[in-house]
Amino acid sequence: MRATRIAFLFVLGAFAASGCSRAAAKSSPDNPPLETPAPPPRDVEPIDTETPAPVPLPQEPARNAPRLRPAPSSQQPRENRTEPPKVEPPKPEPPPAAAEPPKPEEAPRPPTTLQTMPTTAEGEVERSIHATLQRANADLNRVDYRTLNADAKNQYDTAKSIIRQANEAIRAKNLLFAKNLADKAAALAAQLAGR
Repeated sequence: MRATRIAFLFVLGAFAASGCSRAAAKSSPDNPPLETPAPPPRDVEPIDTETPAPVPLPQEPARNAPRLRPAPSSQQPRENRTEPPKVEPPKPEPPPAAAEPPKPEEAPRPPTTLQTMPTTAEGEVERSIHATLQRANADLNRVDYRTLNADAKNQYDTAKSIIRQANEAIRAKNLLFAKNLADKAAALAAQLAGR
């Protein structure tokens, strides 16, 4: 056993010694600096382009030169003087004969609502909205307003207001909006009735 220990220590020492012998890093010899090649000569070919011929300006329309009256001379008698013809100013064009007096403005019509459902389904949707609103009113009628705290009173008033808006939307035939409002009112009323 002793011999194995000595052999083991010997092998371990050999590994350790081999690691120590290479402690210095290898360095590469300095190479001479690289020489960059000279740039190639530039061969520039002249571009032969002809300059376009100048375009003449368009002719200006002929103008009527104002006529100057000759200065009265004392040598000509008044009767023999020739007067240049008088130039009349251009007459404005008369308005078209079919022009009508402006009509008084009509009162603006209220905007019509876009009908998004068939008329056959309209009655059924309206009945379901009325049923939802009646359910909301029944829930609110079961609530004693005097016993509610401030937040609950605010919800009660909001639910009543939403019910009024839903009824107005039904009269205006805005059934999608009325259904949305009725659902909100029913949810608020159900919360208040559950307290």
